[in-house]
Amino acid sequence: MAVVDSRGKRVITEEDLRAAGRGGTLRMDESALLTPLATDFAKERGVRIERVSKSIASNRYRIAIAADHGGFEMKEELKRVLADLGHDWQDFGTHSTEAVDYPDFAHLVATAVSRGTCDLGIIVDGAGIGSCMTANKAPGVRAAMCYDSASARNSREHNGANVLTLGGKTISMERMRDIVKTWLTTDLTEERHRRRVEKITAIERYYLK
Repeated sequence: MAVVDSRGKRVITEEDLRAAGRGGTLRMDESALLTPLATDFAKERGVRIERVSKSIASNRYRIAIAADHGGFEMKEELKRVLADLGHDWQDFGTHSTEAVDYPDFAHLVATAVSRGTCDLGIIVDGAGIGSCMTANKAPGVRAAMCYDSASARNSREHNGANVLTLGGKTISMERMRDIVKTWLTTDLTEERHRRRVEKITAIERYYLK
């Protein structure tokens, strides 16, 4: 029987339960809301609802996530990682392994971060490079393609990265977890680094005139 992990979502609908199938299980955050239609659907189909207590991160972020077909599987695991770390996420797709164009999805995440509807963004494609290039076209976005915890730490501590890109075909799930945890628990704090990041912003303003 299927087990669907919907942790990280604030509202659980009938569509979420359909994925679990008859007699399946759906995991959700303890504080998430189950719509009336979803409640009825669960009773009719015998779907077991498992409410999970969520740890609260010291800095709780609203994170935009997306992937192309090459990063779809890693994105689905990323949702569980973010839920375990106590963060909320908004999934901009893709929702299968059917071939799509990575710039379309990277653009959606970059827009959410640029406009401030999400605090941070994480994008997964085959190598992480193309999505990084795309995201950095959006004003205010500082995207970094990271391949280990050291590069993740540096991108946040030194460069104030607000979008992380990952290569779904180049790193393991275990390494992805290490990178994401490090990236989300590191901040831009030192004045010398803040001053240099401001120079990046000044260059961006120059070309936006």
